[in-house]
Amino acid sequence: MSAFSVARGVSLCALACSLSAPVLADEGGDQGRIIVTASPIVEAVAEKVVRTPGGVDVVSAEDFEDKLAVSLRDTLSFSPGVYTQPRFGQEVRISIRGSGLSRGYHMRGLTLLQDGIPINMADDNGDFQELDPQVFQHLEVYRGGNALRLGGSTLGGAINAVTPTGRTAPGADMRVDGGSFDTLRAKAAYGYSDERGDAWAAVSADRSDGDRDHGRRKALRFNGNAGLKLNDRVETRFYASVQTIRQKLSGSLNEGDALDLPAKGNFAGDQARNIDSIRLQNRTTVQLGGGQLAVGVYYNAKALDHPIYQVVDQKSEDRGVFASLDWAGDWGGLPVELTLGGQARFGQGKFRQFVNVNGRAGAPTSYQKARAQTINSYGEVRIAPLSGLWLIAGGIYTHGERRLDNRFAPARSGDVSFDAFAPKFGLLFEPARAVQFYANYSRSVELPGFIELGQTAIDANGVALPGFTPLGTQKAWTAEIGTRGTLGIAHWDVSLYRADLKGELLQYNVVAGLYPAATFNADRTRHQGIEAGLDLALTPWAKLRQVYQYSDFRFRDDAQFGNNRLPVVPRHFYRAELKLGTNRFSVSPAVEWLPQGAWVDYANSKRVGDYATLNLGAQAEVKPGVTLFLDARNLTAERAIGDISAVVNYAKLAPASRAIFYPIERRAFYGGVRARF
Repeated sequence: MSAFSVARGVSLCALACSLSAPVLADEGGDQGRIIVTASPIVEAVAEKVVRTPGGVDVVSAEDFEDKLAVSLRDTLSFSPGVYTQPRFGQEVRISIRGSGLSRGYHMRGLTLLQDGIPINMADDNGDFQELDPQVFQHLEVYRGGNALRLGGSTLGGAINAVTPTGRTAPGADMRVDGGSFDTLRAKAAYGYSDERGDAWAAVSADRSDGDRDHGRRKALRFNGNAGLKLNDRVETRFYASVQTIRQKLSGSLNEGDALDLPAKGNFAGDQARNIDSIRLQNRTTVQLGGGQLAVGVYYNAKALDHPIYQVVDQKSEDRGVFASLDWAGDWGGLPVELTLGGQARFGQGKFRQFVNVNGRAGAPTSYQKARAQTINSYGEVRIAPLSGLWLIAGGIYTHGERRLDNRFAPARSGDVSFDAFAPKFGLLFEPARAVQFYANYSRSVELPGFIELGQTAIDANGVALPGFTPLGTQKAWTAEIGTRGTLGIAHWDVSLYRADLKGELLQYNVVAGLYPAATFNADRTRHQGIEAGLDLALTPWAKLRQVYQYSDFRFRDDAQFGNNRLPVVPRHFYRAELKLGTNRFSVSPAVEWLPQGAWVDYANSKRVGDYATLNLGAQAEVKPGVTLFLDARNLTAERAIGDISAVVNYAKLAPASRAIFYPIERRAFYGGVRARF
C-alpha cells in the first residue's frame, strides 16, 4: 500500500468516524459499556463477545426490524467490515476481509451458524438463503481469526444467527409487510415458559416478483426450539428448522443492460434455485463451578433443484457432534478464562447433472457421489497479568477429507485429505471500563469444497466432463490492531488488518482444457484494510450511525498479474443513517456511497462506476406493542453496478461473454405492521 493510499484511506476513515454510528441505547442507558444496545438480552451477549481481542460485534434484531429484511445484506448493513451487495432476491454477495472473491454465486470463506450449529455442509459450502432474518433475536459477527471460539478457521470468520427462546421472547409476535414488486411477507411466533422449561416457534412466509424480470421467489419456513431444565444446573434444548424455498434466477447482465435496463432478467433455461431442507439439533448445557459445558448433535438434510447451464440435482445429508467448555477462574492469583471445543462434521451427497431443457432435466450428463468430513479442535486461554490487560493464546487444528466418485467417468474420481494448525495470539487492554485497545496475529485455513474440487474438464473429443480436480489449502497470516469503546456521545469500533495469503482460491484459468473459468490456488496475495464504525448520540432525538470500509486486495509479484488489484470489492465503501425522533415516532434518512467502482477482472482492464443511493425509513408506535413502519429504497432511482462475477481479462472477452454484472436494487417502497402481546 503506498503512503498516498494509506493517507487517503485514513483520512476517509476519519471523515467516516466523525459522522457515524452502530446502535445506541435508550436515552437513559448506561453509556459506560463497550457495546450498548437497547435489548438487555443482547447487551449481555455483547458483554461476553467483546472479550475477544479483535473485530467482533453483535447486531440486535432491533437494528433491522423496521426494514424489509430478506437477506443478510439487510441485517448486516451496519456491521463494520461486512461487505454485502445485492444480486437479486435473497441472492447477495457477502464477504468479510475479501473472503470468497472468486465465487459469483452461493458463498465461500465464511462459517454460518444458527444457534451455534453450522448450516454449512461438511465441505464448508453453504446457502445463506436458509437463514431467515425475520426470526433472529441477534447476530454475532466474528471477523477473521476471531471466529476461533465458534470453531471457525476461514479468512472471513463466522456469523452466528441466534433465534429467541420461550424465556427471551414470551408471548405472541406477529408482523406483516410488503410493497413494491408484489412483495408480501408474514410471520407469526409464540413463546412460552414455566419453571421446568420453555418453548418458542415461528412460521414465516415470503413471496415477491422481484425487482428484476425472472426473479420471482416464494418461501415457507418453520423455526422452533424447546428447552427442558433437568435440574438447577443442566438444561437440554431441541431445535428444528424446516424450509422450502423457490427462487427464479434473474442472472447477470452485460454492463449496458445493467445500467439502462436494470429490470431486465434472463429467461434462457428458466434458471432457478429451489431448496428443501430440514435441520435438527440438540444442545445440552451443564453449569459448572465458574463455567459451562455444552455438548450436542445435529442433522441436516437438503435437496437442491438448480437449473442453470445444466440442471443440477443435489441431495445431501450432514451429521455432526460438538462440545465446548467455557471456564473462568484464578491461576496463581491471576484471572484466567479458558475456552475448549471441538466439532466433527460428516456429510455425503448425490450430485447429478442433466441437460437443461427449459428448466427441466433432460439427458443425464454427470453423476457423482461425494463424501466429506471436517473436524475442528480448538482452544484458547486468556490471562490477566495486570489489571485491565489480557494476554490471549490459542489455536485450531483442522482435519478434512473430500472424496468424489464419478460414476459416469471413473477416471475423473479422486480424493484428498488436509491437516492444518492455525494458531492465534493477542492482547486486550482496557485502560477504562468503556475503552478497549486490542491486537492479534492469527493464521487462517480454508479447505476447498466440492464446487472447487468438482470442476469441469474438456476431453480430447470436446466433451465436458465434471470430475475431481485436486486443489490445495488456502492459508493466511493476519495481523490486526484496533479499538472500540464509548466516550460521551460517541461509540466507536475500528480495526486495521493485513492478511498475507498463499494459495488463495481464485477463479481464473491457468490450466488449458478446463471449462468454464475454474478455481485454482493463486501464489501470493495480500488483503489489507480498515473496518470502522462510529455512533453519535447528537441529541436525545438525533442519533447517527455509519460504517466505512477500506479494502486493498491485490496479487503480490504474480507471474501472470504482477501486483494487480483483485476484482469485485471496491477500495472504499460507506453507509450512514440519521435517526430523528423517539421510540414513539422517528424518520431515518440513509445514504450508501461507493466513491470508486471495483475492478471486474484480474487483468485490471475494466472498472465499474461509482454511485450513491438515498434511502428512507420511518416508524410509528400507534399503541403499546403495535408499530407501523416504512422502508423506502433508492429514492433517486440511481442506476449502477452492485455486484460482479470476476473474469480473467474483460478486454479480451467476446461481447456475448460480458454478461457479468448485477445492477443495484431499483427504487422500491415497503411498509408493514408488527405487534407483540
